[in-house]
Amino acid sequence: MKKSAWFKTTLAVAIATVSSHSLANGLTINEQSASSMGTGFAGRSSSAIDASTVFGNPAGMSKLDRAEVSGGFAVIDASTDISGGNNGRGTNDGDMVPLAAIPFGYYVRPLNDKMHFGLGMYAPFGVISDYEDTFAGRSHGLYSKVQVITLQPTLSYQINDRVSVGFGPTINKIDGKLTSSLPTPYGTEFDVNIKGDDYGYGFNVGILVDVTNKLAWGLTYHSKVEYELEGRTRVTEAPAPFGINGSYDATLDFTSPESVDTSITYQLDDKWTLHAGTTWTRWSQLQEIVVENEGVSGLLAGDFTSIEEPLNWNDTWSFAFGAAYQLNPQWVLRTGFALDESPTTDADRTVRIPVGDRKILSLGAGWNATDDLTVDVAYAYLREDKSEVHQGDYHASYRNTAHGLSTQVTYRF
Repeated sequence: MKKSAWFKTTLAVAIATVSSHSLANGLTINEQSASSMGTGFAGRSSSAIDASTVFGNPAGMSKLDRAEVSGGFAVIDASTDISGGNNGRGTNDGDMVPLAAIPFGYYVRPLNDKMHFGLGMYAPFGVISDYEDTFAGRSHGLYSKVQVITLQPTLSYQINDRVSVGFGPTINKIDGKLTSSLPTPYGTEFDVNIKGDDYGYGFNVGILVDVTNKLAWGLTYHSKVEYELEGRTRVTEAPAPFGINGSYDATLDFTSPESVDTSITYQLDDKWTLHAGTTWTRWSQLQEIVVENEGVSGLLAGDFTSIEEPLNWNDTWSFAFGAAYQLNPQWVLRTGFALDESPTTDADRTVRIPVGDRKILSLGAGWNATDDLTVDVAYAYLREDKSEVHQGDYHASYRNTAHGLSTQVTYRF
């Protein structure tokens, strides 16, 4: 293979894989509320337990009688077992996801009998992975860290005793760092390091309907958000004949997917409340990634200026079922079960997004310490189906599991 053809093929795969996984890896963050986590996020758009309804369904603010502040965080401990992957280039230790903490916070207050104002800050997308330096698939991905932080001011309006609507624009900040270590025909390796960030704007809108005195239905739409990431692509330790070592201005256009969340909540009796919901996410709009680098010079400049790579992601559905039991006036117990599809398949999966279909079991509890103060906690266990990665000379099976623990404090005034 000619040097330029080898370089273009290898670098295209590396950069496009980096960008796709870091920006929208198919692992949408669900941990915006400990109270919702306890029921597996079932009923998120049809119940308004606390101020976290700003995210779950902005129309739900109309159910809150007083001003309140609610905030907390979730801790995720993920593990990965890798089998196979023996291409003679290194190791496959797995467990490449460090312990991660995800904060969230909300504020809601009534403006009058019909309108509420709310403000939320949360993380809708994020990923971090850190393989060992000798990882056998390091040419396809070595380190990834990307996060999206969203600020959402929100208004709700109660149309009548049965129907409420809500709307909130979102201000989103995305940034990330991604690295790969690429082989050369000379038996050496060189590093590619990409950094970038941008702001994007979207909106969340919802409707909440009390179908009967016992049954509520909700629908929430989270819009797509368009970004044009600007940053640097840095190449180091490339062989001299390539003439590409240096730092280059890089841009990447990316659109995060829209989603629709709908659910029902049924008050069975004074003790039991049942929830069920489904979420559709339009990952199919992420079909390819294009990275543009400026100021590239050297023998391979033409191969490095514009890099395109297909991704072929698919729309996904997730389903959740949950229940809450009011043990006494102070304590409520929760549980839930969810099924969550992966947007990628064995044909297109990468080492940066080695995820399969997920099953999630959750448990939770809420404690009303006083009429003004509530503490919620939740635990979730996630297990994914075994998935295959086939990238170039790297072939391996992945099995991912995770433990999540979340806590939240709500104060009303």
